Amino acid sequence: MPTSRRKADDWWRGAVIYQVYPRSFQDSSGDGMGDLKGITRRLGHIASLGVDAVWLSPFFKSPMADMGYDVSDYCDVDPMFGTLADFDALLAEAHRLGLKIIIDQVISHTSDQHPWFVESRSSRTNPKADWYVWADPKPDGTAPNNWLSIFGGPAWEWDGVRRQYYMHNFLTSQPDLDFHNREVQEALLKTLRFWLDRGVDGFRLDTVNFYFHDRKLRDNPPHEPDPEATGLDAPEVNPYGMQTHRYDKTQPENVAFLRRLRAVLDEYEGRTTVGEVGDGARSLKTVADYTSGGDKLHMCYTFDLLGPDFTAGHLRKCVENFQKAVTDGWVCWAFSNHDVHRHVSRFIRTPEERERVARLAITLLATLRGSICLYQGEELGLTEAELAFEDLRDPYGIRFWPAFKGRDGCRTPMPWQHDAAHAGFSTAKPWLPVPEEHARIAVDTQEKTAGSVLNHYRETLAFRRAHAVLRDGDMTFLPSNQDILAFTREKAGERLLFAFNLTREKATFMPSKSLKHGEPVPVPGFGAKIRDGAIELGGLDMVCVRV
Repeated sequence: MPTSRRKADDWWRGAVIYQVYPRSFQDSSGDGMGDLKGITRRLGHIASLGVDAVWLSPFFKSPMADMGYDVSDYCDVDPMFGTLADFDALLAEAHRLGLKIIIDQVISHTSDQHPWFVESRSSRTNPKADWYVWADPKPDGTAPNNWLSIFGGPAWEWDGVRRQYYMHNFLTSQPDLDFHNREVQEALLKTLRFWLDRGVDGFRLDTVNFYFHDRKLRDNPPHEPDPEATGLDAPEVNPYGMQTHRYDKTQPENVAFLRRLRAVLDEYEGRTTVGEVGDGARSLKTVADYTSGGDKLHMCYTFDLLGPDFTAGHLRKCVENFQKAVTDGWVCWAFSNHDVHRHVSRFIRTPEERERVARLAITLLATLRGSICLYQGEELGLTEAELAFEDLRDPYGIRFWPAFKGRDGCRTPMPWQHDAAHAGFSTAKPWLPVPEEHARIAVDTQEKTAGSVLNHYRETLAFRRAHAVLRDGDMTFLPSNQDILAFTREKAGERLLFAFNLTREKATFMPSKSLKHGEPVPVPGFGAKIRDGAIELGGLDMVCVRV
C-alpha cells in the first residue's frame, strides 16, 4: 500500500471522536425529539471543537424499547429521525466540514419486531428457524441454564409458538442472533456494506464481545472478585454482577468473525471500527485479542475510565495495564458516554469545582496515548441531570429504581440557547426535561465567555493537534507519589513532560535530573510554576514541559 494511502487510512489513530445521541441533540421538526436534520444543522458546532469524527448512536428503524438499540431494520432510518435522504445530506455536510461519520452497529441482537425474528419464532422449520439462540426447557420447564439479562431477570424468554426459550442479553424484546450460523453472519455483513457503500467512515460496534455464546449452554460460575479489575459492569443492585460471564459472552469464535468483518472494511478506503468491550476483569485481554495483528478491529474502548475514580493511581493503573496487555492494538479512551453518569458529576466533590474539573479532565484525556471520545454536552461541563421517576424513559432505570436511576440523567437534551424555550433544543416539550442549571450554561452563553469550558475544549483540542507527539507518540510514566500523574510523550525528537495534580492540595513534582531542565509549554487554562527544576502545582492543576 502506498505511503499516502496508508496515512489516509490511519486517520483514526489518535483521532478525537464526538458522540451524538440523536434524540437529544437538536429537534428540527417540533416533536420534542432530536433528528438527523437537527444534527446537520449543528455540525458547525461540532466542527468548531476541532474533532475528527462524529459517532452517531442508533437512528435505524426501531420500536424504541431501548432507545434505538433494538433495531427492526438495519438499512433504514426510523421516521422519528428522518429519512435516508436526510442521512445522506448529513453525511455530505459532515464531509464538507472535514468530519468523518461513524455509525453505531447493534448486531448482537435485534428487535423482536425485526422480520428475521418474526419468521424465526413462527416455527422450528422455517428458513430462519436457527437465526436466533433457541433452546429447549429443562424437564421441569425452567430455563436452559442460569444466564442472566443485564436488564434484570433470566436471559431466557419462553415462546409459546415454538415451545422453546430464546436468549436475550438485554430486554426480552431484544433477542440474540445466533452467530454460529454462517447465514446470520453473511446477512449482517451485507448490512454493513449497505452503509459503507453509502459513504460512512466507520462503525462503533455495540457490545462487540456478546456476539457468540457457548454452544453447550453451560452455566456461568459465581462471580469471583478481582482486586486488579478496573472495569465497570452492572450496578451492585443488579444480580448480573453476581456471575462470572464465562459462557454467555466473549467466546473464542468471535475472533474469526471479527476477521471477516475487517476484511469487508479493508475493501474500502479509510474506514475504521471501534468496539465496545464490557468484560469486567477480562476487558484488557479481550481488547488485546480483538485489536492485535491488524486484521480485526482497529480499536476498542473499555469501561475502565467510566467509573468514579479520578485519581493519579487509578489512571496510571488503567493505562499501564493496557500497555502491558495490548502490545500492538489501539485504545479509545473516554470519561463519559450515553450509558454512564456524566464524568463531571462523578469527579467533583463540590459544585464549585465543576468548571475546574471539566477543564482538567479534557486536558488529561487529550494528552493520553490513544484515540479519545467525547460525549455531547461534556464540552459545556454538563452535570448529571436529576430526574423524577415519572420522567424516566430508560427501561434499565425503571427496572431498578430507586436503587439505580438508570441512564436518562446523561441523555437529557443539549442546551443551545440559555433564554429560549427548552434551551433551544425544541419548540415542543422534549422527551426528557432540560434542567435549568443546564440552560444557564448553554452554548450561546459559553461562546461569548473567555475561559468557558466550551472555549477551553476548543483550545485544548487545538493544542493536541499542534503537537503530533500527542496523536501517537510513545507514553512513559515517571516516578511520583500517588497524588501526581506524571508521564512523557515522545515522537520524532520531540518529548513533552506532563504532570497532573488531581488532588485539591498544592503539590510539588521533582523530575529526575535528566528531565529537570526544560522549557515550559503553555497549556490553555493552566499555569503551574517551575522553580529550580521543581514543578509547583496547585490543586487540580497541571503543567507541560518540553524536555
